[in-house]
Amino acid sequence: METSTAISALTALGHGTRLAAFRLLVEAGPAGRMAGDIATALQVPPATLSFHLKELAQASLVESESQGRNVCYRANFAAMTGLIEYLTQNCCAGSPSEQCAPTAPQCKC
Repeated sequence: METSTAISALTALGHGTRLAAFRLLVEAGPAGRMAGDIATALQVPPATLSFHLKELAQASLVESESQGRNVCYRANFAAMTGLIEYLTQNCCAGSPSEQCAPTAPQCKC
């Protein structure tokens, strides 16, 4: 992952509503969630949610799929994993200590 991509992702996640929406989508797994369900769960107006989901999509953290008149959103797990790897690639300056090494995400998506 390039630094500019990581900055874009972290900037998108730097807002409470976007972080909550992304975490909700990670929890939903590959099935994702419909936009209306996300708005209800987060108690935000649909227009506001649309703005935040657009920001997450521009950062490649979420993907969307039209299903009739509705839109289903899914977390981009490859982007999430890439960001985690980017943030931890030089953890503890390469120290062999097992206490320092980050653990891999246990997502089976």
